[in-house]
Amino acid sequence: MQNPLLTSFDLAPFSKIKAPHFVPAFEAALQEGRNEIDAITSNAHPPTFENTIEALEASGEQLNRVASILFNLNSAETTPEIQQIAQTVSPWLSQFNNDLILNEALFARIKKVYEAKATLDLNHEQTKLLEETYLNFSRNGANLPQEKQARLREIDQELARLSLTFGEHVLAATNDFELHITDESELDGLPQGAKDAAAQTAQDKNLEGFLFTLHYPSYLPFMKYVKNRDLRKKMALAFASKGFKDDAHNNEKIVLEIVNLRHERANLLGYATHADFVLEQRMAKSPKEVNRFLQDLLEKAKPAAVKEFEELRDFAQSEEGIKDLQKWDAAYFSEKLKQKKFDLNEEELKPYFELSNVVQGVFSIAGKLFDLQFEEVDDVDVYHEEVKTYRVTNTAGHFIAVFYADFHPRPGKRDGAWMTVYKNQKIANGKNSRPHISIVCNFTRPTASQPSLLTFNEVTTLFHEFGHALHGMLANTTYSSLSGTSVYWDFVELPSQLLENWCYEEEALSLFAKHYQTGELIPASFIEKIKASANFHEGMQTLRQLSFGRLDMAWHSVDPSKIEEVKKYELEAFEGTQFYPDVPENCMSTAFSHIFQGGYASGYYSYKWAEVLDADAFAFFKEKGIFDREVATLFKENILMQGGTVDPMELYLKFRGQAPKPEALLKRAGLIAEDQ
Repeated sequence: MQNPLLTSFDLAPFSKIKAPHFVPAFEAALQEGRNEIDAITSNAHPPTFENTIEALEASGEQLNRVASILFNLNSAETTPEIQQIAQTVSPWLSQFNNDLILNEALFARIKKVYEAKATLDLNHEQTKLLEETYLNFSRNGANLPQEKQARLREIDQELARLSLTFGEHVLAATNDFELHITDESELDGLPQGAKDAAAQTAQDKNLEGFLFTLHYPSYLPFMKYVKNRDLRKKMALAFASKGFKDDAHNNEKIVLEIVNLRHERANLLGYATHADFVLEQRMAKSPKEVNRFLQDLLEKAKPAAVKEFEELRDFAQSEEGIKDLQKWDAAYFSEKLKQKKFDLNEEELKPYFELSNVVQGVFSIAGKLFDLQFEEVDDVDVYHEEVKTYRVTNTAGHFIAVFYADFHPRPGKRDGAWMTVYKNQKIANGKNSRPHISIVCNFTRPTASQPSLLTFNEVTTLFHEFGHALHGMLANTTYSSLSGTSVYWDFVELPSQLLENWCYEEEALSLFAKHYQTGELIPASFIEKIKASANFHEGMQTLRQLSFGRLDMAWHSVDPSKIEEVKKYELEAFEGTQFYPDVPENCMSTAFSHIFQGGYASGYYSYKWAEVLDADAFAFFKEKGIFDREVATLFKENILMQGGTVDPMELYLKFRGQAPKPEALLKRAGLIAEDQ
């Protein structure tokens, strides 16, 4: 039977793909990639931009597509077999990439083209591709002597393996824990919707009563509403000890191995630390600048955070006599205080945020801003029956993208939310090949009694990931390696975080925030409460994000060889940002997937960095009108369509007409007055 991964396909043929197809597909695609490189290096003609740089850019397409399918499945719908295949092929991919980067004949051709750059008649995108190609090789070992190149190969293969194992451990630890409750009185305070979902989870496992897990739609309502403090503690300890228990899923040794290998790799390449290596190609440029940025925000946010914590501590004591406020009390008393201060009950909001209405709402907003239309279709193959697919066009009917959406948690899906790509946009042979984009989330499931009703936080998460998706869908560059979200990582969060702002605007909410039973528009009083509470505990939330950024930099901007205890080192990094007493059983680093499994190592600060950009950008929209087509077109043409073809600050200046002002973020967060 023919291997579907080795056929010519546009849409990923998910239903035809079986696990045994992957290994032979990788073997064939890797060989094809090697043949393509051999064709470049054996070309008898002198190296040119076309026969070297563009030929290299066009190579490996089949390999990239097969890899994207496997590793996206490994995140969204994994099995032990898929995990084993990922472990098998990851070293192959590392070896292939090293063979490519360390190919002397290939680099010699690239270098000749690069050195002749001034004499070539290249446009700005061609120039950018040439520069990025040369930098990719020179930054990753092409100029190293052979003995150091050999060690680089070993490090890269080991890092690929460790990263996968880290993620497998976190997922296994998440799936292993279950809290089974048979006495409903123990769930005092928990909304009926959350009870129904827990009852459904129990029923699915042939259990009586209620079953709670560490997946966010189960965990978060439990921590916010369950009055039983001992049960909250049990859930919190399980959640925050992922990868830190003395069992087969412990990640402490892996964390230390990863950071030491990254440091050694950076040193091999001539950089002081891994952060120095990474930040050379970021807007922030250096660890010193990142740490200055984080410290500046910390100093501005901490006074507000201290007041907020003191208020919360006093509230907990007055409400329930709690004298020793702990981490498992945080969400519970914060929600109670929020309700008291703003008369805002998140459960009252949920009926207005039915998932399909919110999805149509974000589509409508994208239509108003960027001239897009979304049509749900059933002729696109999917990897799970819950995945929805859409054909995206503009109002003139021109095809823009295929869009996949996968919304609910499953045992084979890792926690969190993310955007990913199954096919990159590019222009080749005069044809604009359009992208296939996906978002994956873990939102509240529908139950027997009601549809999927989102919390407001889930609404903003959907808008966030959809902002990334727009960056991918609207890409319009010649080269796929510069397309869509292929930008500096401290710039990539701008479109996603910008789109979240529409969730707070009455003009936008009126498009989709309708009661799922009555169709009634969300009351204006609720909208006012949402806006009034937008900065609730913003100081503490800012410190929380800054603590994660500091932890990331602590792991990656020093020599980690002397670090022996993960937890002890983590506490040192968190100093000055924590309010709650430490819990010995808990550790953040051992489940910090962003930096040890994802691509955010030395880059977690970028969420806050991009907030400065998004607050300043949305201030521009507010000046002109949140659906002003002129501003939206500037953003679309100068940010969303350009990918990584131009320096991010240059793109931002073209959009905004001025450099971003940090004051916009501080004002929005309520950390400085509007008139400052």
